[in-house]
Amino acid sequence: MDTTRVSSTAFDGTPHAPAHARKFVRQVLGEWRLSHLAEDAVLLTSELVTNAVVHAGTGVELTCRLDVTASPPKLEIEVDDRHPARTVLAAGPAPEPTRTSGRGLALAGMLADAWGVTYTRTAKRVWVRMEISDGCDVQEAAPAPPSAAPIETLHVGVIVADRDGVVRSWNPEAEKLLGWRADQAVGRSLERLVAWRGHGPHALSLADTLGLGRWRGEARMRHQDGRLVPVYVSHLRSSRQRCSIWMVVAADHAYVLTPPPAPRLGGAGRRIKDLLDQDMPFAELLDTIARIVQVSSGGDAAYVLLAAEGGNRFGVAAGAGATAGLVGVLATGVFGAERTTPTMIEDLLAVDVELAQQLRARSLACAPLLAGGELAGYLVVTAAQPDRFDQELTVSLQHIAGQVAVPVQRERLAEQDRAHRGRLSFLAEAGELLAGVHDEELIAALTAQLVVPKIATWAAVYLTDLAGMTRLAHVWHSEERHNADLRKSLPAIPRTALSEVSWPVGPETVLSFPLLTQGRSHGALVIGRTEPTLPLELADLLSDLCRLVALNLHTAMLYARQATTSRVLQRSLLPMRVAPMPGLESAVVYEPAEEGAHVGGDFYDLFTVADHWCFALGDVCGSGPEAAAVTGLARHAVRLLAKEHYTVADIFDRLNHALLEEGEEGRFLSLLCGELTPLPQGGALCTIASAGHPPPLLLRPNGKVEPMASPQLLLGIESGARFYVETFELAPEELLLCVTDGVTERRDGDRLLDDGDGLAELLSGCAGLSAHAVAERVRHAVETFAEEPPQDDVALLVIKASPR
Repeated sequence: MDTTRVSSTAFDGTPHAPAHARKFVRQVLGEWRLSHLAEDAVLLTSELVTNAVVHAGTGVELTCRLDVTASPPKLEIEVDDRHPARTVLAAGPAPEPTRTSGRGLALAGMLADAWGVTYTRTAKRVWVRMEISDGCDVQEAAPAPPSAAPIETLHVGVIVADRDGVVRSWNPEAEKLLGWRADQAVGRSLERLVAWRGHGPHALSLADTLGLGRWRGEARMRHQDGRLVPVYVSHLRSSRQRCSIWMVVAADHAYVLTPPPAPRLGGAGRRIKDLLDQDMPFAELLDTIARIVQVSSGGDAAYVLLAAEGGNRFGVAAGAGATAGLVGVLATGVFGAERTTPTMIEDLLAVDVELAQQLRARSLACAPLLAGGELAGYLVVTAAQPDRFDQELTVSLQHIAGQVAVPVQRERLAEQDRAHRGRLSFLAEAGELLAGVHDEELIAALTAQLVVPKIATWAAVYLTDLAGMTRLAHVWHSEERHNADLRKSLPAIPRTALSEVSWPVGPETVLSFPLLTQGRSHGALVIGRTEPTLPLELADLLSDLCRLVALNLHTAMLYARQATTSRVLQRSLLPMRVAPMPGLESAVVYEPAEEGAHVGGDFYDLFTVADHWCFALGDVCGSGPEAAAVTGLARHAVRLLAKEHYTVADIFDRLNHALLEEGEEGRFLSLLCGELTPLPQGGALCTIASAGHPPPLLLRPNGKVEPMASPQLLLGIESGARFYVETFELAPEELLLCVTDGVTERRDGDRLLDDGDGLAELLSGCAGLSAHAVAERVRHAVETFAEEPPQDDVALLVIKASPR
């Protein structure tokens, strides 16, 4: 005779399959009188079904098989999916430290006596085997009758009372059970119909019991003939209809309303404690604790919260089940340093709306982790529906918390020390990478690549400009081929505040961190992670990184503002355009030495006055904005005095006095200024003076080069200085090169560009070239003379007389 017992069922491949599977296995083992195995069997079933649903994506078939003839007897649980090409994840440690998926079969290895994977042509079967101890009489595992009372005497009374406990409805079955007709019972108070003595450890009154969301227990009710009838009551309070509903049966038929046995968490606590003795990464250990607590409690989700530095904040360290995308600290009053006893909340919405939204839960039970009298964290179980838990669950949670609190706290402190060192190293690397970067787009790109793939699967950086406009600046995915799709899925220009954006739903949990500094938002860092929760350490690390990024963005903004100011100042200090000169060709090169600057100590000008042209090339001692202030004074003074028909000598004299009146110590000016008067035969008559400036060089058509002005005293040194002019003819095809000392004193080690008349030699090879070509050749020579960039401003002016 075949003594093997088999029970099977099938589920769709939906997220609800693990819950249905747990219920099925618990029911089957109860019928087979194997409830002592239910805890481990339900945990293993949940993991196998979850693996099948997540990694195969098909419907699953669940089979429980009991072989009572084996020695010892064996219970096997099999899960078949319909995707044989898929392989189940290995039981070994995850390849990445932050990865939490794929640990289900690690539990199988710990709890089952054997497990394996069997492939068929149409399915893949994952099975676990549990040996039954010799002390269990499985031969007598047939279900016994629930009660000796005859089924004909079963009456299920339904009584509805309002919020004051007054009966409003009384069904015929209640009349058969208690003798009261509906017209006799309706309008009476339940207190007159129930002989209430209180139940449970707190001995609640009947009024308090009616206020509970859910209650079951024994009671005695008054029969119409005056006797007391032992009954079993299942109470449910409906907050929407503001009434209490009682289902009542005789005590002999209590099994009809008795709930299935509550999960026994004591064994789970011992199993978790055993895990602490294994060499397991701390994050994986916490994930396993959360997973076992969630499955054993029957909740939708479970969390391990740990105290942050200071002890008055608690952050999510691990989560299991239908966890929400939680970040760092839970800012709520439910978890606080003053709570040192277990807590059960029937409806979280009535207590803390923000926390209910964060956890996406209505029911909550938690127990503190107390280590050495200090609160180290919490074990938390949640459910989407209200009134899911009872006081017995909180007691079991506290039992687990008491066993694991001290070892977890010890490992936590060691992990904090490692995480602190890693955090400092990461932030130092980020600071070094971002240092000196003044481009917002580059900062956004570097930020995204800092967090991918170390912290997130993908990252996006939004930037907010001075006008308050926010835009998507950069995206980066760990798989670069997904970058384009990621950019399309994210809003390019959010229409709401970044904290209120509904991010696209996908396989990753999406989290947003603001980029704030000095009270101003520079945008946000948005990341996607495969893990449903973000540990507190990572949340703090990302917050520090965002502050660092925001500070660099603020610096880049100030730099951009300064660059804009420099450009505006440049437009006021340098001529917008060079005046055209019939019969003459001109070219200008102007390059400030300071990085990012647009103006400096060198300046030039070329403009018309009546029937002739004036040109000027000057160099203020120093560079940057300070020198630019004197540059503006000098250029505008030269132009204004020339327009008033002052001679070149008079211009030098007036400008010399103006600089001395400024009274700024050590601010001197070298200036080359001249007038060009066209000649009838072509070319121009040049009247020129040089105050401490490199002399201009005249290039003849035959390649000969001559200096054309004598050096005189710098402007701004002596008030009694007298200046004079020199005159020469600039004939057709001749070229005049005027430069500042940024050209002649370009340095390569101990050698200068103009050593040994180097500039004259360079110019002699430019015979026959246009003014622009000569200017470009000199500029290139200055740039390539040394490997280091020029340390002084460079300005040069080329004027060439054209043939008639």
